[in-house]
Amino acid sequence: MSPLIETKGLTVRYGRTIVLDDVDLRIDRDEIVTIVGPNGSGKSTLLRALLGGVRAAGGQILRAPGLRLGYVPQRLSLDPTLPLTVARFLGLPRRVRSGDIHAALEAAGLADVASRQMADLSGGQFQRVLLARAILEDPDLLILDEATAGLDQRGAAAFYRRIEEVRAATGCAVLMVSHDLHVVMSASDRVICLNGHVCCEGTPEVVAEAPVYRALFGEGTQGALALYRHRHDHRHDHDTSHTRAAEAAQ
Repeated sequence: MSPLIETKGLTVRYGRTIVLDDVDLRIDRDEIVTIVGPNGSGKSTLLRALLGGVRAAGGQILRAPGLRLGYVPQRLSLDPTLPLTVARFLGLPRRVRSGDIHAALEAAGLADVASRQMADLSGGQFQRVLLARAILEDPDLLILDEATAGLDQRGAAAFYRRIEEVRAATGCAVLMVSHDLHVVMSASDRVICLNGHVCCEGTPEVVAEAPVYRALFGEGTQGALALYRHRHDHRHDHDTSHTRAAEAAQ
């Protein structure tokens, strides 16, 4: 099966500073992949490169023909004094049928907010509207950049459950950056640990046990592994033999 998107030896520089160094990444259809890493590790830069917003200094980014992308940013600032309903926001910058808007909001878990003002939404509702906007693109790959920043753990968990439901309903792949380690471990098929380069990758269970991951995030990440086992042991046992956890030299 050919990947939806793939990088080979991707290198990105800001001035003389190398932010990403020789990154190999592959996203296949119908999988949820999460990128974790410390602050300054290049996570958001990697997403921007995949979206075409950052020029690569080296390597390749290969996209499937006709690849459709949906993007949910970490935050979006709107003038709170601007009278803008949810439906109007979702209809910008092009006209969108009201039925499509309703279907996208329903998929995002906000079926009854189309007539509400954007300024009146809670943080969690606002992020779900951004998710609905991405769903309207009918994406093959949904990309989220710390979309739960500012939400409490319960709100983040609910948002990630919604992402799983969107994947199940549409068959899209999901690539997300997150700092919610415990939630990520229960919501992802595969985790990539990034620190300027790919430190390790594999199923959440394999990554949580990798020495490089423990060195970056501490021994407390065992709690994430426990949550992962509780949620996924019954359906992922057959996958572990196909997982690789390649640790790069530090």
